[in-house]
Amino acid sequence: MANASDSTFNPYDDTQFRPEPHTFEVATREPTISSAEPSEENIEQFIAVTNKLEQELCRIVVGQEHVIRELLLAMLAGGHVLLEGVPGLGKTLLVRTLSDTLSLKFARIQFTPDLMPADIVGTNIVSEQGDGSTGGRRAFSFQPGPIFANIVLADEINRATPKTQSALLEGMQERTVSVGDRTRPLPQPFFVLATQNPLEMEGTYTLPEAQLDRFMLKIMVNFPKAEDLMRIIDTTVGTETPQAQKVTSGEELARMIAVARAVPIATHVKEYAVRMLLATHPDQEGAPEKVRQYVRYGGSPRGLQALIMTGKVRALLEGRYNVSLEDIKAVAYPALRHRIVLNFDGLADNITTEQLIEAIISELDADN
Repeated sequence: MANASDSTFNPYDDTQFRPEPHTFEVATREPTISSAEPSEENIEQFIAVTNKLEQELCRIVVGQEHVIRELLLAMLAGGHVLLEGVPGLGKTLLVRTLSDTLSLKFARIQFTPDLMPADIVGTNIVSEQGDGSTGGRRAFSFQPGPIFANIVLADEINRATPKTQSALLEGMQERTVSVGDRTRPLPQPFFVLATQNPLEMEGTYTLPEAQLDRFMLKIMVNFPKAEDLMRIIDTTVGTETPQAQKVTSGEELARMIAVARAVPIATHVKEYAVRMLLATHPDQEGAPEKVRQYVRYGGSPRGLQALIMTGKVRALLEGRYNVSLEDIKAVAYPALRHRIVLNFDGLADNITTEQLIEAIISELDADN
């Protein structure tokens, strides 16, 4: 399968995706994952490249260090990210800057109420075939949408209708796009980095739970502090605009993802993550009282996968070769906050999912 960063990749050429009769081609190329533990050299290179990415992002996006770290955790774990915050906090700038540091194809989709699914995935159009002379043949050809990129920025995703939001579901999970009777693979690696405004703002639609669950992490973008606002003034209203430098390539990023997957994790750490996920369900025996009182549905197995994968990446960035309980606790908030659905009492009492996750961690620590 061709990569979008490769000059030979052409999404307009249907011959690349032509399947056998009654079959579909599926994107199957993933980074090679070794069952062996990563070497010290691999880990040192992993940390060095990640630190360069983090420094470059922090140089351009001021005052959002924790957001940048969590974004890198998800990207190096091979997952998608949902960024939530009020307008003007640099969410779009962060994603654009990330694409500038990577040698990957980038596409931006501005979600609006009148956006249609075909505007995202593409559509079949009638085109003239031949040399343009009389008697040319007309046929349907596929016009790919902006989803055919390595990094897709879904800007203000909750300003489009749920019908349009659902156009991303297949691409986010299977890394393929189905239009008509054909399934086409997306270029690898593939990341969806979406931004959304808080639901209480005018003109927003709630994302379906099935789509929220496909985001590995949900990152909250908070308002900058006073000193950060001073730095924003110094870097944005001068005569020169800082530009991000290229740090790594798509191939190197794929190798880093494979290194992270190979990090070992002890059985007791896996058991801790399982108990944490089960504790988000009100019908489970180990659920805290707050969860039983305020939660309608808990996290899915994707939440457990997010805890483990981002925990592995965090362990590497902390200079350790294995995952600890502290890694699982640190990633619990972005990994689970969007997977817990509150009931009526929780909404009426203004309970936040962060409060519930804090209660779960406290109860698990008390049991240990």
